[in-house]
Amino acid sequence: MAKSNVCYHDQPMGFFYNNSNITSDEWDHTQLILVQVVGSICCCFILVANAMIIAAVVTNRRFHYPFYYLLANLAASDFLAGIAYVYLMFNTGKISRDLTVQGYFFRQGLLDASLSASLTNLLVIALERYISIMNWKVHSNLNKRRVTLLIALVWGISIFMGAVPSLGWNCICSLDLCSKLAPIFSRSYLIFWSVSNLVLFLIMVGIYLRIYIYVMRKTVVLKAHTSGSINRKRTPVKLIKTVMTVLGAFVICWTPGLVILLLDGLKCEKCDVLKFKRWLLLLAVLNSVMNPIIYSYRDEEMWTTIKNLMCCVRNGTRRQRSSKANIQRGSGRETTSSLKENTAEDSKVSTQEMLKS
Repeated sequence: MAKSNVCYHDQPMGFFYNNSNITSDEWDHTQLILVQVVGSICCCFILVANAMIIAAVVTNRRFHYPFYYLLANLAASDFLAGIAYVYLMFNTGKISRDLTVQGYFFRQGLLDASLSASLTNLLVIALERYISIMNWKVHSNLNKRRVTLLIALVWGISIFMGAVPSLGWNCICSLDLCSKLAPIFSRSYLIFWSVSNLVLFLIMVGIYLRIYIYVMRKTVVLKAHTSGSINRKRTPVKLIKTVMTVLGAFVICWTPGLVILLLDGLKCEKCDVLKFKRWLLLLAVLNSVMNPIIYSYRDEEMWTTIKNLMCCVRNGTRRQRSSKANIQRGSGRETTSSLKENTAEDSKVSTQEMLKS
């Protein structure tokens, strides 16, 4: 009982890794360099691609609708995930053992907040699509104020979920309750985290199955009464396919990790959960890489807008270079002309001196 009442806030993370019997879960130098190089390339793509998605929604008035605002918010959560992965890559391996408790909470909080933001965004988008499709409209009637409130709610929930372990749901004062994957997170928290996310997965899959069944029935009815005008009604279906593809990729990439977290929370002794830790992180990074590709591939207008933005950036860079070159040329011409003037004045002075002599 005395051990459970003692708190270890001032101990480094190596103390908690040893408590969880984690001794072999370290990167060697070559693996760490390889992971950092490849991971940095992927994270740069995540940051740039999602920034382009957000810029496309902001600059193109055709995207000024609730669905695309929420899609841009989903890109913002992937942008946060890219930042979290960069921070994780350069604070992993042997460095993990030297982290303070607060540093570890911050590292994991970034990851948890980005996952919560992505998941909550997908749920809000699912509800928005459900409302619009049930009314057989391309976009819902949500005004900008409600969309802004939804976005603020998404980030409020995400930040709170990322901060829950640091607010007290941890095992710093009860070492016998610590998990292996997250040595200062209690196993009960891992059970709550994984089960709640898996339940949200099932809810979203159920919503989209309901939408899909409704769209199929509606399409059959429209085909029976119209011949050519049915094509005009396919735009909402395209948006549904885009979101379903994003949701499918999210479920495929995150479900294995949530299952492993659940097994760790249930204290599965036979399950070597640490063996899958690195591969699960790779799947998470892959999901953030896939999302902007899905947006641009499924939506031609989005891809066109992104290409126009890249052309503007490239042309702007060229203009800056040309302006700098013109300035340099102008300064060079001024220098040459000033040299010529000085030479002419010197020659005049020398001529006058010769005449005097």
